[in-house]
Amino acid sequence: MTSTRKTLRGLALAAALAITLAGCSSQGGAQEEAGGGGGGTGGSVDTERYAIAMVTHEAPGDTFWDKIRAGAEDAAQALNVELRYANSPEAPEQATLVQNAVDTRVDGLAVTLAYADAVGPSLQAAEGAGIPVVAFNSGIEQYEQYGAMMYFGSDETLAGRTAGERIAENGGTKTICIVQEQGSVALAARCDGVAAGSGNSEVLNVDGEDLPSVRATIGAKLQQDPSITHIVTLGAPIALAALEAKGDTGSQAQVVTFDLNAEVAQRIQDGDITFSIDQQPYVQGYMAVQSLWMYLTNGNDIGGGGPVLTGPSFVDETNIARILPNAHNNTR
Repeated sequence: MTSTRKTLRGLALAAALAITLAGCSSQGGAQEEAGGGGGGTGGSVDTERYAIAMVTHEAPGDTFWDKIRAGAEDAAQALNVELRYANSPEAPEQATLVQNAVDTRVDGLAVTLAYADAVGPSLQAAEGAGIPVVAFNSGIEQYEQYGAMMYFGSDETLAGRTAGERIAENGGTKTICIVQEQGSVALAARCDGVAAGSGNSEVLNVDGEDLPSVRATIGAKLQQDPSITHIVTLGAPIALAALEAKGDTGSQAQVVTFDLNAEVAQRIQDGDITFSIDQQPYVQGYMAVQSLWMYLTNGNDIGGGGPVLTGPSFVDETNIARILPNAHNNTR
């Protein structure tokens, strides 16, 4: 590792995107908003105003989505876009929200494909209506199958494998990989990668919307199996629950996590979390909106037929001093 956070695979796009580091907070739960946030205040470009829908699998209380929405809101404001954000952690409800966006004849659609089998077919209605679609955050292996033109996100299999290899190099012999949303293709890919890289990893399913239950489930597993050397969590709130479970049981297992928030960044600096694997969610939200605007205004296609990668990258003791002051950025 170098002293800077090093992206394992770079973005396919470099200078085309000028990203403003600001944002706005999200609200959890199934919801739908018209003209939300910055998109409702008008933009800084003198172009036709487009309506772009963003439909995600955001779950209540997950601060990760604050950064996704911050990027989307900032892009909407900069580009004179009316952003219509909707979310549900339930696959059938998310598919319905996609259909609702199609029925209202939006100009573009950005969708997460965590539950690709359930939500992906609903994108065919958008294609039939002539509405351009991009996927982001989840569904890197499935987006082309369902007609999405572009994809913005991390290579989750690569991220998981690299994390597993690093665990093995550091002497890890038994890992548990905590899945907080069963059925999510991105989370499954992460755990599959961890298993491939570490050689000995077991999946533990938890209810990510009930953090006390997450703490109790992880704690019970640690008590049952004291040979566990590493706990891999797939979201920042789950990492904090894992730390509590570790304290409850006196386990010496190291905690590794995917994704980053301000508290996780602080715990990395304090030495409580060994490292995090970041995917730059703000960039994903921003690029999803901007790519649709560029396609609608000028016919641009970003990525050259492949996914545009926003990660993965490590955050650890070697670079946390530089990253920590910015941990509160990308949301407001």
